[in-house]
Amino acid sequence: MDGNGRWATRRNLPRWAGHRAGAERAEDVVRAASETGIEIVTLYVFSTENWKRPAEEVDNLMNLLVEMFEKRLEALIDFGARIRVIGAREGLPPKVVRAIEHVEDATRQSGGILVNLAINYGGRDEIVRAARRLAEEVASGLLDPSDIDGRALESRLYTAGLPDPDLLIRTGGEMRISNFLLWQVAYAELYVTPVLWPDFTRHEFVKAIRAYEARARRFGGI
Repeated sequence: MDGNGRWATRRNLPRWAGHRAGAERAEDVVRAASETGIEIVTLYVFSTENWKRPAEEVDNLMNLLVEMFEKRLEALIDFGARIRVIGAREGLPPKVVRAIEHVEDATRQSGGILVNLAINYGGRDEIVRAARRLAEEVASGLLDPSDIDGRALESRLYTAGLPDPDLLIRTGGEMRISNFLLWQVAYAELYVTPVLWPDFTRHEFVKAIRAYEARARRFGGI
């Protein structure tokens, strides 16, 4: 979901206007994904590095999260989306944590598309936390070091139990992953577009899916 700030700047609007436009675009893309038959979507909403932004912008983002959860909850339930938030809850404002818990509880039984929202998330932080859990279990005698393998670490990630992503879409034209799902995207196909997130329409989303469908995935084989 990259490019909200640049989208606003190009229109001589405050950055918060870009974030609001981006939040509205997210729902449209999720609906398009569901209609395409996609079962799981993960959106990078707020990274562990985003705390470095000006305090006013961070406050606006936190308020926008609460507002969108409250205003769009009924629509999410009607649509059948299940919301799951990945990332560290500690450090988030209490009102945001309450809003997260409420929307997760309210959509837990939904049978439609699973929408993972990465909030206060960082790929390195996720791996460190998983490694720390393994170390604690070894220290307490619950786990033998010889039993630690990739599967053991995966089971302690935020995304435990979910398949790895097939496609990583990067809007805004930046040629980097930006600390997103570092373990999980090892074999994901990458699609980079210069289109800024608020302008990433259903048409642009379908273009990304078509590009993915045209690729041959070998996972290291021939």
